Amino acid sequence: MDRRRYLGGAGALGIGAIAGCTGLTGSQGSGVDTGDGGKSRPPTADGEGLPVPESELRRGAPKDAIPAITDPEFAADWRDQEWSLSDGDQVVGVARGGEARAYPLSVLNWHEIVNDELDGPLLVTYCPLCGSAVTAVREVNGQETTFGVSGFLYMNDLVMYDRLTDSLWSQILATAIRGDRTGDTLELLPSSLTTWRAWREEYPDTVVLLPPPASSTVNGRDVRRDYGRNPYAGYEESRRIGIGGSYDDDRLHPKAIVIGIEGDGVSRAYPLEAVAAAGVVNDTVGGRPVVVTVARDDTLVAYERTVDGEPLEFAAGNARTMTASGSRWNRATGRAIDGPHEGTTLAPATEKSPMFFFAWLDFTPDTEVYGT
Repeated sequence: MDRRRYLGGAGALGIGAIAGCTGLTGSQGSGVDTGDGGKSRPPTADGEGLPVPESELRRGAPKDAIPAITDPEFAADWRDQEWSLSDGDQVVGVARGGEARAYPLSVLNWHEIVNDELDGPLLVTYCPLCGSAVTAVREVNGQETTFGVSGFLYMNDLVMYDRLTDSLWSQILATAIRGDRTGDTLELLPSSLTTWRAWREEYPDTVVLLPPPASSTVNGRDVRRDYGRNPYAGYEESRRIGIGGSYDDDRLHPKAIVIGIEGDGVSRAYPLEAVAAAGVVNDTVGGRPVVVTVARDDTLVAYERTVDGEPLEFAAGNARTMTASGSRWNRATGRAIDGPHEGTTLAPATEKSPMFFFAWLDFTPDTEVYGT
């Protein structure tokens, strides 16, 4: 799936065809229709708006109809698999405890959740409708648990459940929105939404998730999908939102890829196209100096640009580096590779992955957009 740029056009498949592929049915616009012509707003950081009313959830599929992976298996590549994994295929990459793993979207499109163990319990999730990846510690109330796909959507986004308490969790919010743990948040972990080629360049010893039946799901090892086919083909080029719905923001195409940053009451979205044109964007969001750039294969990344108490001013280097204060910095990792700052790693400016603009807008409705 090429989610790197909005290509335009009507798309090869309609939303109805996508629903048939995934088991999702019903409709939902951008945000949740309140019935009076307006859209509901997401819960605030202090818990206002929780629990989310049941009326704001949309039943897209039966519980576990999209089967989460519960016993993942890995290998160096897909050489022995029925399906191929190409250099340009998108993956969610996680490096933790000295190990690196890649989770291809060609698998996550069909399963959405991987329950893994990597230097502790790990949860890897991807919502194809929002284009959002979230990785977190796989624990609820301090106890390890398994997450599954509830079949609900909230603001077009994946709603997970945990087997420990059966609470419902918004993927993008990483917050329990209904059930016993309402208001709890997951501990987020760094990850990259990038390509298999780019991930291997940074982590040559990485392993990659194998599709079922090698990996087991909540329904066992007999679950098989056509991992060589994208069930959402055409979706990211269309203007349709989720499973039906409307979109009325004229700043960007709804499926434009953005990375969003929040700080001190300010939220700002950085479109891939604008950042790629600029090379490097030095900005300040709510008093936080940040730098946004594009790594290999059109991967949006954002970092805090304050080092030793001083904000640095970055410039574009080559395709893999940017420069500041006499050092070259790896765009993909934020790590200085030479000069006076060699070995220093910039802190991520956001815990959210790049995603479709409409999804960022749903969850941060007052967002600004860089370049508009």
